[in-house]
Amino acid sequence: MIANILTLDLFTAALLIVGGMLIPLVPHSIRKIYMLALPIVGLLHFLSYPFGSYGEIALFDFTLTIMRVDGLSRIFAVIFFIATALNIIYAWHVRDTMQQVASVVYPGTALGGVLAGDFVTLFVFWELAAVSSVFLIWAGRTERAMKASVRYLIIQVGSGVLLLGGLILYAQETGSIAFELMELDSFPVLLIFLAFGVKSAFPLLHNWVQDSYPESTVSGTIVLSIFTTKLAVYSLARGFAGTEQLIWIGAIMTLFPIFFAVIEDNLRRVLTYSINNQVGFMVVAIGIGTPLAINGAAGYAFANIIFEGLLFMSMGAVLYRTGTIQASELGGIYKSMPLTTIFCIIGALSIAAFPLFAGFVVKGLILDAVSGEHMVWIWAIVLFASAGVLEHAGIKIPYFAFFAHDSGKRCEEAPRGMLVAMGISAALCIAIGVYPAPLFALLPYPMDIQPYTAAHVITQLQLLLFAILAFVVLIRVGVYPPEIKSTNLDTDWFYRKLAPAGLAMIGRGLGSTQRWIAMRAQRRLDQFIARLYRLHGPESGLARSWPAGHMALWIAVLLGVTLILNYF
Repeated sequence: MIANILTLDLFTAALLIVGGMLIPLVPHSIRKIYMLALPIVGLLHFLSYPFGSYGEIALFDFTLTIMRVDGLSRIFAVIFFIATALNIIYAWHVRDTMQQVASVVYPGTALGGVLAGDFVTLFVFWELAAVSSVFLIWAGRTERAMKASVRYLIIQVGSGVLLLGGLILYAQETGSIAFELMELDSFPVLLIFLAFGVKSAFPLLHNWVQDSYPESTVSGTIVLSIFTTKLAVYSLARGFAGTEQLIWIGAIMTLFPIFFAVIEDNLRRVLTYSINNQVGFMVVAIGIGTPLAINGAAGYAFANIIFEGLLFMSMGAVLYRTGTIQASELGGIYKSMPLTTIFCIIGALSIAAFPLFAGFVVKGLILDAVSGEHMVWIWAIVLFASAGVLEHAGIKIPYFAFFAHDSGKRCEEAPRGMLVAMGISAALCIAIGVYPAPLFALLPYPMDIQPYTAAHVITQLQLLLFAILAFVVLIRVGVYPPEIKSTNLDTDWFYRKLAPAGLAMIGRGLGSTQRWIAMRAQRRLDQFIARLYRLHGPESGLARSWPAGHMALWIAVLLGVTLILNYF
């Protein structure tokens, strides 16, 4: 049985994990080909498996299911393989072995989580994903990267602790470890829900994304941007589809990042806020939980990995060639990097959901799912958030990076590997938008979907045109927030400001207490020494000389007392 399981896993998650760990042993002359072969071979073999459960292992009174293939896990597994291959091509120029290993092992652990059929297997890959991904932040090799990586690891491992506690209590309560749909009505399920929420970057639990991702390397940030939150989205779709609390959580997630992204100068941090925003759309759909909504969440996750990854790639190329990613220091780069500019614009049009691009065909599924449930307020929030996506990711990213003003920077075009990866991603964005049938065939629930209806196209074009008009007006009248190089505090205010101030206050309190205790102890010690001095000092009664006659008298008295006591 073990041999069969190893053979099975060799072509799924373990192919990437084990194959990635063997990268240091592969000669540099063939290492790139070897790395690219791993996800390609893995995808081709994975597609040969029919729906079902594989690699079942009896463990005490439970059964572990190493791999489960169904409609939901298949679409996530396919895009994980594709994204891994694109990331390898993008980082073709990188010779850092640590980055190469992590960029293959980490996607493998995320893939293992997507295919897990039970909570124990999910937990193992959940924690492996946390540990393997942190190497991509360490690869930044700066003091900021090291500090951010520690905070990142604490949060990710903390999520795993919540998951472990939840699954132990859930197994005791239900007698099962199967990873299936759950009701949010017990403490063990709440722990599991919070574990998924941390990795999904729920509101107030989200800032680890902005804190850590931009501190990674040029290519490492792209890998990080794809797998962690999408693994969590899959987990929510698997375990909590139809949980109403997710609808409002997701709605808030679509809204608040917009305002932070508008004032942010670091364009990679802008895109990390876009991750929060985009995951919010998926969470709303999962909360609705209908087949159309789950199709929308899964389809949007698939397309988002491509077009948001494309935006991260283009900004990574700009950072690689210019040495900066601050909007206040960029502009006019289109003259030096025309292909990167075109690819970035295609990614921007896709994330903004322009017709004939990937975002349009998948976002329409979510909007239809919301309107179909007659959720007026949620529909209004999602529509407003869609306009916000256009502003901060669809316009701000390409405008300030390439066109806003001429920064005077002149550089080379992106390296060939970067251009190839961006070109493939851009082609997929257009292909999905023009001919979405192959993507729709991968969706968990088969249904007849018509994305290009008159209502869809007209509504979306009206929204986009008014959002563009608002941006232009704000820029022209000078109301749009200027690009200023600064650190904008989000929930990191708690550890950047509140925690240091609180620790300083506690330190001052402890210092005052220590001084008071020391003063009291010194006073008591002085009093004790003074008393000893009075009794045993050179002027005390005990210290003066006694005449011999007095001593003889006292000895006689003591002897007399002793005789009397012995007599009686």
